[in-house]
Amino acid sequence: MSRPYVTVIVVAHDGARWLGETLRALVNQSRRPDRVAGVDNGSRDGSADLLAQAFGRGNLISLPRSTGFGESVAEVLAKLPPAGSDEWIWLLHDDCAPDRRALEALLTAAAQDPKAAVLGPKLLDWLDRRRLLEVGVTVGRTGRRETGLEPREFDQGQHEGTHDVLSVSTAGMLIRRDVWEQVGGLDPFFPLFRDDLDLCWRVRNAGHKVLNVTSAAAWHAEAAARRRRRITVSGDHPRRLDRRNAIFVVMANLPFGAMLWALLRNVLGSAFRTALFVVSKQPANALDEMAAMASILLHPFRLLRARRARRLGNRQARKKGYIRIKRLMTPRGAAWRRLTDMVQSFLAGEAPVDSRGRHHHATASTEDEYEVVPADTGAVKRFLSRPGIVLMLALTAVALVAERSLLGGERLGGGALVPVTGGAGDLWAFYTEGFHDIGLGSDTWAPPYVAVLAALSTLAFGKTWLAVSVLLLGSVPLAGATAYLATRHVIPAVPARAWAAGTYALLPVATGAIAAGRLGTAVVFVLVPLYASLGTVVLSGERRRARRAAWALGLLLAVGTAFAPLVYPLFAVLGVLAAVAFRGVVTSMAIALAVPLVLLFPWLAGLVTSPGKILLEAGLHDPALVDASLAPESLLALSPGGPGLPPFWVTGGLLAAALAALLMRRQRMIVAIGWGITLYGVLAATLVGRVTVEGARAWPGVPLAFAGTGLVVLVGLTAHRLAELRAGGGLRRLGALAVAAVAFSTPLLAAGYWVATGVRGPLVGDAPDVLPVLAAARTTHGERTLVIKGSSFTVLHGRTPLIGESELPIASEARTRLGTAVEGLVGGRGGDAATLGELGVGMVAVAPPVSAELARTLDSQPSLARMSLSEAGGLWRLAEPVVRVPAQPVSALHTPWLWTQAVLVLVIAVLAAPGRRESVPEAVEAPPAVAARMAVNVAGGR
Repeated sequence: MSRPYVTVIVVAHDGARWLGETLRALVNQSRRPDRVAGVDNGSRDGSADLLAQAFGRGNLISLPRSTGFGESVAEVLAKLPPAGSDEWIWLLHDDCAPDRRALEALLTAAAQDPKAAVLGPKLLDWLDRRRLLEVGVTVGRTGRRETGLEPREFDQGQHEGTHDVLSVSTAGMLIRRDVWEQVGGLDPFFPLFRDDLDLCWRVRNAGHKVLNVTSAAAWHAEAAARRRRRITVSGDHPRRLDRRNAIFVVMANLPFGAMLWALLRNVLGSAFRTALFVVSKQPANALDEMAAMASILLHPFRLLRARRARRLGNRQARKKGYIRIKRLMTPRGAAWRRLTDMVQSFLAGEAPVDSRGRHHHATASTEDEYEVVPADTGAVKRFLSRPGIVLMLALTAVALVAERSLLGGERLGGGALVPVTGGAGDLWAFYTEGFHDIGLGSDTWAPPYVAVLAALSTLAFGKTWLAVSVLLLGSVPLAGATAYLATRHVIPAVPARAWAAGTYALLPVATGAIAAGRLGTAVVFVLVPLYASLGTVVLSGERRRARRAAWALGLLLAVGTAFAPLVYPLFAVLGVLAAVAFRGVVTSMAIALAVPLVLLFPWLAGLVTSPGKILLEAGLHDPALVDASLAPESLLALSPGGPGLPPFWVTGGLLAAALAALLMRRQRMIVAIGWGITLYGVLAATLVGRVTVEGARAWPGVPLAFAGTGLVVLVGLTAHRLAELRAGGGLRRLGALAVAAVAFSTPLLAAGYWVATGVRGPLVGDAPDVLPVLAAARTTHGERTLVIKGSSFTVLHGRTPLIGESELPIASEARTRLGTAVEGLVGGRGGDAATLGELGVGMVAVAPPVSAELARTLDSQPSLARMSLSEAGGLWRLAEPVVRVPAQPVSALHTPWLWTQAVLVLVIAVLAAPGRRESVPEAVEAPPAVAARMAVNVAGGR
């Protein structure tokens, strides 16, 4: 077997700082190349002199600075005649230093596999020489580069062997010259980035193999991808150039059918990424993403020419080639994982860039040199090993078991929650219409929380019941998640943070809100930890970060205020006190307090005329849901009264642990602030619980949520003192263990009691339809139905009311006339049916149970005709003429304000989004190569 002939081509461009080491590595190869040539693309740092000293002037070609890598290699090969049928070309970048045995290992692997036409070494980082960059590359149908490596993965021999891959980098690529010429070499359309992927794809389509040989190693600085030198081959930004080339390679090489599907995915994915970049305040990235996609769409003939040039062989051969390539492409699930990573990065305040031509490498690392790399236990195990995930799964399991009676029903409702009906479209229509043709008709503003529910229902595929179920029934795990995330920078110890989140999630306020169907309190309970977290950032964060937190706090405060208006004055008192104590946060706190007033202005203005409604929340205000004589010990135990609450001793452990914190000599300021917030919440709850609104006491759940937050954070922040006491031994150790046991008793007892008793309250999973089916069928021409239940009544219009409709105020005159008519109707007084007809009422329904006396009274009315009477209720038809309720004129400001509100929400969301100023890390470079004389005794080198 003849000895392979190897031609080495080194391409340099302003790479003197790496080129010296690259040339020394080439000289020291155990298998000497047979011919060498250097190309300098207009370097201005002495790279050309280094090449000339190493190879001689006769083996150096100088080209303009705008010349791409592929054009440079083509220029060299055009001047070097073929050296036989077994000639190999070894391509080296100026920033790629191969290991001493790299060429030998590549040639050995090529000899063992006759089909191998392209081989590449294992690439490692130039600075941290243990860190892997590539062991072969693949790509998805969206053009996203995939190396199969974990971020910052170290080389421990875990990828050893020769692997069949889709592509290898041109840095260290060994390719047969005849195959190079067969497929046409590197496409000059790709002056930089993805040219290697395109070449290897064409090589594989031609029936050859591409191998990665891990026994051959090279260290690569990735100077262009990391922008460590100026790129002159193109005027485009490197990110834009990389993204355009990535999409173009996939579009040019995929079969036609797969190409169309990939094009659609790229268009939609590009739009999503652009929106994500805009929201995260990265306009340059958004512009690059749009420009890259536009470059593909606006030049279809360029793509057609590229596809035509890649048609090698007949259709059957191309089909077989694609089947082989398809196995090596990124699996389908990887795209969703990458999308999840992007969103997680965005939410974490990092740049949501998932690919920029890099190789999963983190620059500017300052980790210890001998850091131990954790073993890869798999994505699922890593996911399930996170304490926050374990906590949320545990809380979800507890909630599902406790709420077993509510699951699987047809309609969730009861207590403060009206039976959930309709979809997202119904809620949007209700929120945006100026005149509400429901009940007796109303032209007031719809409650703003309806818009929040409509948006969430839209995300829940239009299912309002799903959105409400997640918010209400899932409030315990959601509160645990928000508490865990909100305290990640406040409570450093993970066990203490998990305890704090679990304890907060299982406070009596949460279980009581679920049992009574209090959607407003459930939402606020989930948001309160976020208020605390964002408020901390506003007070202590860097100015720009504090300002973003202020906008986010204002937006979330507006959401909470929409569901429970009491949230705003409770937080405003704390915010004003904080602004007085910390003068530098006045502007940020003013922003946070002003946002809810602006967004909710028309609706909040209506509360001024009825200030008592500030103490109410989303849903019905039923006296049966409130404890009229709430005991003081219940408030101290954070129990707001009403159905579904545990005994007061369940939270005794939390109170005992908080009282124990008073004995600590250190961290007295934390203890004072925590207890101050707790007492503030308890005092507010005491006052709220004594106020009567619309005939019933207000429910103090919201202020007790504030109090519970203060207690939980107080105990969590002082938990590390228990470890110090335990280390002291003796009585201190026993005391620490006793306090820990008492503290853990609260979440354990709360969870156990809730699971054992279930949801004990008026909320049911199969709530009956308020409007009888027969009444709905007989009122198709705009007639209303009067529904009488005990001493209360309501008016419905053709269907069960949507969430929020029952809270619309009715004109006092119409309400008075209707109340008088109902009293006369139930009392047996004649002549009241005519009043009902004038108000548009055509049916009278009585909710079960229907007393015999009331049935006889209604039957005795000459203007009423019974239609049905059973255990399910009774229904009577009005014989009097029914007047259709006329629509009232809509305010001219209604529609403009809705558009203004939408724009304001969008602007505030952008201002609140976790942006990030992207900067290029200044990594410490290797010392510049010394331009010393290099005697290179290579056969054919001079």
